[in-house]
Amino acid sequence: MINRPLPRRGRCLAGGLLLTLTSLAGSVHAAATTPESPDSFWDALILQPAPLQDVWQQLRQGFQWSFDAREPRVQRWIDYYQSRPRGVARIAERARPWLYWITQEVEQRGMPAEIALLPFIESAYKPTAKHPGGATGLWQLMPGTSDALGVRRDWWYDGRVDVIRSTKAALDYLQQQADQWYDGDFELALAAYNAGAGTVNQAIRRARANGGSGDYWSLHLPRQTMNYVPKLLALSRIIAAPHQYGIELPSIPDRPAFARVRIPGQIDLSRAAKLAGIAPVQLRRLNPGLLQNMTLPSRSPALLVPAKDHDRFVAALSRQPDDALARWQRYQVRRGDTLSAIASRKDVPISVLRRENGLQGDMIRIGQVLRVPLERTVADADTGERMVVKVRPGDSLSRIAARHDVSAADIAHWNGLDPSAYLHPGQRLTLYSH
Repeated sequence: MINRPLPRRGRCLAGGLLLTLTSLAGSVHAAATTPESPDSFWDALILQPAPLQDVWQQLRQGFQWSFDAREPRVQRWIDYYQSRPRGVARIAERARPWLYWITQEVEQRGMPAEIALLPFIESAYKPTAKHPGGATGLWQLMPGTSDALGVRRDWWYDGRVDVIRSTKAALDYLQQQADQWYDGDFELALAAYNAGAGTVNQAIRRARANGGSGDYWSLHLPRQTMNYVPKLLALSRIIAAPHQYGIELPSIPDRPAFARVRIPGQIDLSRAAKLAGIAPVQLRRLNPGLLQNMTLPSRSPALLVPAKDHDRFVAALSRQPDDALARWQRYQVRRGDTLSAIASRKDVPISVLRRENGLQGDMIRIGQVLRVPLERTVADADTGERMVVKVRPGDSLSRIAARHDVSAADIAHWNGLDPSAYLHPGQRLTLYSH
């Protein structure tokens, strides 16, 4: 079955129409005094769209795969999720900051709205989720895939855990797969997203050689991929009628949860949070791609702030002097300095110094002026409770972060770790609660 993007009806039609009387008294008077009163009465009525109650309604209007949701494999996953209502509700709550924006992005591309639920399966809607195999972020992008899609990864920033950047990259990738290989069939594109186009294309050839249609449901694929689309469709059926399955979804307003602000310089997130009048942890959760707890020195993406705090933040930001936003210092090389020694002293990777100063190697000369990041501070350590935790077998930064309600980026920052480093059982880490 080919699932091409279908033209979307306007949200006003999908949501139903309300009849609103603009001037009831005037219309009644006209009805009593003019022969044209029936027409005048109806002319006085204006069709207005019914307001959407929450983002779940918006999602339901865009679902396109209700027919395929009758497949037996889908029913098995409906039974699975129905037996775990708290788990579904917990992930839905975690999606709160992101679901409206992702749904809008999917809708604007004409994709089936079910795709906005893919992070339920990939990462349980955790932007910092990391798999030992290398898949990272809300959409679990692999390093090679993210590099091919132009997603930036360095000491400052990881676009795979930036929800805006990773969402655009993941949807671009799905669209590319659908257009290049599957004539717009997004179910096959999803299978390729999970198992790779080579695996799916080979399965299609085998199915057609045996007289099959070559659609997703006729393929024999790796077990995880066999369950991939059924999981997604099971979730869509539950979200289409949650009470039917005994699941209570949190109400998420049908409006943006965050706003994007361009920063005319570099600023650390603690300071930005104070300007916005919010807790630093809120700002870090909206900007998990900023690994050093500050915006980027150049080519910076917009900083995300809660929508309700946008105006206050912009106003406070406009009152800051230009030099207050500079996060770089000039360092003049002295006798005995080496690039590696400066990097160690300033707590930055030597690769950052090379790139920001246009150096091909490690040679520097006395008197040379280098552009060096200001020393990092332990974000909000003085305002939080310090604790030391011991790494358990199987632990990762993301698991420890989830247990203690902090971000993996913060733990890496507080302990001077590479965010991609593996942890060792018994290792001790310092955390700060908020």
